[in-house]
Amino acid sequence: MLSRTTPRLQGPTVRIPRAISTTPTVHSIHTYNALRLTLRTTVALQKSWTPIQSSQQQRTFSVSALRTAETRVINVPAMAESISEGVLSAFHKQVGDYVEQDEEIASIETDKIDVAINASESGTIAKLLVNEGDTVTVGQAVIELSPQKRDGSQSAEVQLATEAAKESKEDQPTSSPTSQPETKPEPKKESTAPPAPSKPAAPVASAQGPVSAYKGSRAERREKMTRMRLRTAERLKQSQNTAAFLTTFNEVDMSKVMEFRAQNKDNVLQKHGVKLGFMGPVARASALALKEIPAINASIENDDTIVFRDYIDLSVAVATPKGLVTPVLRNMESLSVMGIEKGIAELGKKARDGKLTMDDLSGGSFTISNSGIWGSLFGTPIINVPQTAVLGIYGIQQRPVAIKGQVEIRPMMYTALTYDHRLVDGREAVTFLTLVKKYLEDPASMLTE
Repeated sequence: MLSRTTPRLQGPTVRIPRAISTTPTVHSIHTYNALRLTLRTTVALQKSWTPIQSSQQQRTFSVSALRTAETRVINVPAMAESISEGVLSAFHKQVGDYVEQDEEIASIETDKIDVAINASESGTIAKLLVNEGDTVTVGQAVIELSPQKRDGSQSAEVQLATEAAKESKEDQPTSSPTSQPETKPEPKKESTAPPAPSKPAAPVASAQGPVSAYKGSRAERREKMTRMRLRTAERLKQSQNTAAFLTTFNEVDMSKVMEFRAQNKDNVLQKHGVKLGFMGPVARASALALKEIPAINASIENDDTIVFRDYIDLSVAVATPKGLVTPVLRNMESLSVMGIEKGIAELGKKARDGKLTMDDLSGGSFTISNSGIWGSLFGTPIINVPQTAVLGIYGIQQRPVAIKGQVEIRPMMYTALTYDHRLVDGREAVTFLTLVKKYLEDPASMLTE
């Protein structure tokens, strides 16, 4: 016999009859069997219901764990010994974007170079801690990254937000041509009147404004100087305030150099993968001349000491959208014309791509500035302190010159050497330019040196 105090099971409620007759009748036997079946069903439901509940609890716990996932902080990397801060010029990724490890997220503009901020690991950008244009220092936190793998799926919150956004977008009514009642255009009646004489169409103003420059506007706009431009201005003024400037000039007949270039440029391009220009021969001629006039490759230290060098590190002036930079070609004295051309081409590409490093810009004992590529005919370059001299080369023009008492048309190029008169005398400067002229007008003489 079943007791009336049978304990209540968890799950669906089962009502037990208040009393069951002890007389073994057919009715009581049916009732007893029905009760047993009900109890078995209840126990089965209890067993099946409990795992479902624990599964829900487990799923809720995993979502909570994703919500509290730890983020990584990305700091400003070390830039150089002499650079401790810069301006965060641009973010290349935004909040919610996925980045791979070592992928560039932002860039910092410093006095000399652009420094990249790369992702320390793969993940999604959770927060940007600074704004574009802010000054940041080495070690400062700038980005929060939520580490995760792309194929490991995003967090539940991101997935739910994405699905909700899609559903919201689908639920919004969209206007389309088919949702509006169609109106059939009425047939146009043919006009019997003679057509009016055509007039020239009035010029339509461009959406971007007029192309011509000055229209009488007196508008002004102001922009902050970039850190690179500020640093360039500071160094140029320092150069003017420090060195005793003097410039001497000469002109070079470039006939044989141009003939040499025309005969060998295709072979050099095919063999060495570099275009043969004029910087290679000029730099090679300068290196040979500097060996004979070492004072031009020297510098003044502490106002009373001269540092002479047995090597030539050539600074090449390169114009970039952000300003003038002077990457350095090391040990230029040991390079051939093709080696110099290749090195200069690589430095120029890195400068234009903003990939120069501090090692590329540090040092330098002599500078060559080629303003001729921009169409300049003549100029007086400024010394790149603490160097002693800078050689400027300019455009090649066909001009009449006297050759052995006869007037001939030759491709002529002006050269200018600006030097620090505290260290270099006029005789040495003029001798240097004369040597450069001799080597360029007779390129074969460079092979014997």
